[in-house]
Amino acid sequence: MRIPRLRGWPLTFALAAVTGLSVGPFYWLLTATTRKDGEIFDWPPSLLPGGSLGDNLDRLDRRIGLLRVLGNSLLVAGVQTAGALVVALLAGYAFAKFRFRGRTLLFGLLLSTLVVPEQVMLVPLFTMMTDLGLLDSYQALILPGLCVPFAIFLMRQSLTALPDELLDAARVDGAGELRVLWSVVVPVMRPVLAALAIFLFLGSWNQFVWPLIALRSPEMHTLPVALATLHGNQNSSDYGAILSGTALSTLPMMVLFLVLQRQFISGLLAGATKG
Repeated sequence: MRIPRLRGWPLTFALAAVTGLSVGPFYWLLTATTRKDGEIFDWPPSLLPGGSLGDNLDRLDRRIGLLRVLGNSLLVAGVQTAGALVVALLAGYAFAKFRFRGRTLLFGLLLSTLVVPEQVMLVPLFTMMTDLGLLDSYQALILPGLCVPFAIFLMRQSLTALPDELLDAARVDGAGELRVLWSVVVPVMRPVLAALAIFLFLGSWNQFVWPLIALRSPEMHTLPVALATLHGNQNSSDYGAILSGTALSTLPMMVLFLVLQRQFISGLLAGATKG
């Protein structure tokens, strides 16, 4: 009789344990959104969903205007992500493929901003937006996130590996720089752009401190700021509504990852088939 091989079981068990630790809190969040406030912190916690999801969502909508704040967050995160991708692509292409005076100095100054804490820039940014009259507007939330130094750095490093001969061949065929960028660079950089899009969207979607400072009217609140208004003292916090809003805030990121997942796969396949 053959003895089954057990060499892979420790690794499988370890991976299952890590998966459980990662998925467990998220599953608790989903089930907590379906229970009343008095049932959320029961011990031991119930693993089965309850029947109060509709009531929690209804209270959440009445208190913050759910569709409005979701629309604000989607608008700000979507426009900011698209704009930051364009800026990163153009700046990274210029730093990687053009030779001009002061390029090294400018790139060094750009990298130096990576070590500056975001909190240090809040006061100058607030003063600038006040002088421009942009406080309590979408522009105040979108404009500061259009230039992301890390995104420019990543695009520059990725474009450095792109052969110059490929770009020269397109120029010989009569293509201008924008045509070269759109027809040659963008298709090759699609996996990098997809990864950057997820990173940028996640950062913009979860941004809390700057919107809290820049916004005044509740009608302009994004979802993280609106959810913070639901917190009171221990007896007045509506945990059912808060957890329902928190669960809803994860949906756009899941959808974005599922949409861009193909780009990661195509990039891996393209790299594996190149000879």
